[in-house]
Amino acid sequence: MLQFLYMARGARVDVGGYIYHVLNRANARLQIFDCRKDYLQFESILEEAVEKFGIHLLAYCIMPNHWHLVIKTVEDRDLQKFMCWLSNTHTRRFHGAKRTIGHGHLYQGRYKSFLCEEDQHFLTLMRYVERNAKKANIVPLAEDWEWSSVWRRERGTQKQRALLTPPPVPLPTQYLVWLNEPQTESEEIALEHAIEKNVPFGTLNWVGTIINTFGMQQTQRGAGRPRINRG
Repeated sequence: MLQFLYMARGARVDVGGYIYHVLNRANARLQIFDCRKDYLQFESILEEAVEKFGIHLLAYCIMPNHWHLVIKTVEDRDLQKFMCWLSNTHTRRFHGAKRTIGHGHLYQGRYKSFLCEEDQHFLTLMRYVERNAKKANIVPLAEDWEWSSVWRRERGTQKQRALLTPPPVPLPTQYLVWLNEPQTESEEIALEHAIEKNVPFGTLNWVGTIINTFGMQQTQRGAGRPRINRG
């Protein structure tokens, strides 16, 4: 039986066997990763979550005040359970390590997520996530950012690389060269729109099928509450 989570700001699909991009930001967008120990703590919790829930981690990037994950779920409601445990566990351990228990929320609210098709769109999404630190001018090359899947895949130990599930689409032969080149304006606009509106990211036919299958028509509407038909 397919499971859906309906929130005040739209429908959230949580079905097994699909790729999701997930994003969460710190409360008020304040910096929460201040030092190496902070990043290592989150990565450790991420590793626990992947093992605990059997999630396939395809790509990720941890930035100073937010993080991106690209995952593939197995069972219905995996996304909700995975994200709830990950965020709550990180919040609890973060405050414990900083001795700030009782100082309020660590994250801004509910996480953002959208579905992605397993084709060239997946590669575009993976590139968007893995070049985040490069785009922000934190590092000269995307693979230099230690707190990302591209660093783990290219420079990590065998144990570190084992956390990542191989991508469902073959990477380009010159992936690192491609990764470090700017994305097109249209690609970035499409991805940012998907993040803000929970719109599936893929071909027109696939997006239409996903929207109709999972009742996501609200993602196609403008901002604000849907118009009520009073007859």
